[in-house]
Amino acid sequence: MATYDDFAKLDIRVGKILSVDDFPEAKKPAYKLTIDFGAEIGIRKSSVQIVKYYKKEELVGKLVLGVVNFPPRQIGPFLSEVLTLGVPDDNHDCILAVPDKNLATIGGKLF
Repeated sequence: MATYDDFAKLDIRVGKILSVDDFPEAKKPAYKLTIDFGAEIGIRKSSVQIVKYYKKEELVGKLVLGVVNFPPRQIGPFLSEVLTLGVPDDNHDCILAVPDKNLATIGGKLF
């Protein structure tokens, strides 16, 4: 069983999507996101398999949650620096986990 100390090791922050690019080299349909996590963390890149539910133009400016203290992960030719969080639908396709208000502070830490 995980403890609170285990949870506290995760650095989950609010980020704002700055840009979205197609990722045709990915094995499954995906986008490459550029996300601003505020002054302390900065701008990071993330690969996300969310093309079923999201169009590129609707993602720009959207707030998301991401784990910013995992090591980068090489996904094909792309280095994903952040794990953008989501939850599955009934078919295991990803729906983004997002703050329910756009008032969340960019770079704010989940608590």
